[in-house]
Amino acid sequence: MSQQKGDLTALLNSLSEDSSSVNRALPLVYDELRNLAHRQLRNERSDHTLNTTALVHEAYLKLVNHPPKGDWDGRRHFFGIAARAMRQILVNYALMRNRKKRGGSMNLQPFEDEIYLSEEKAEELIALDEALKELEKLNERQGRVVECRYFAGYNVEETADILNISPATVKRDWTSARAWLYSQIHE
Repeated sequence: MSQQKGDLTALLNSLSEDSSSVNRALPLVYDELRNLAHRQLRNERSDHTLNTTALVHEAYLKLVNHPPKGDWDGRRHFFGIAARAMRQILVNYALMRNRKKRGGSMNLQPFEDEIYLSEEKAEELIALDEALKELEKLNERQGRVVECRYFAGYNVEETADILNISPATVKRDWTSARAWLYSQIHE
């Protein structure tokens, strides 16, 4: 397992020089990315079409086409950023849905299977994203905890491992961030 972690980090760091690294890195992360996307989409309304695959592929492309500045710091770093990429994709989809609902003239090219969000869920997601951006200005770590716990569906221990903090810190940040976000959204 340790060798696989080192292989992934090396592949991710070589993406800019070697385009074949993308094809070799994907099998190492695909199942975990699918689980991450499935956990996020599980929170959506029950009567919509789920497309975990489309979310995984968009997030993966976003990650490899726009890697972080500097080198990747292993699996933990990759999946923390993957959670953020999926959040951004879902929020962008919600924003597009709201623009279209309000008469926007944007021509959308549908996927083979679409991700459907209810209007209410889209507005909630946008409000949460705006509040989360404010929280990140005040406390970036709490914002990252919310991304991992809410958007990625990680448990306390997984979040602690991804962010390299203690489970007790995750619990405190999660409790504090939820209370702050609730007050901001329901003002």
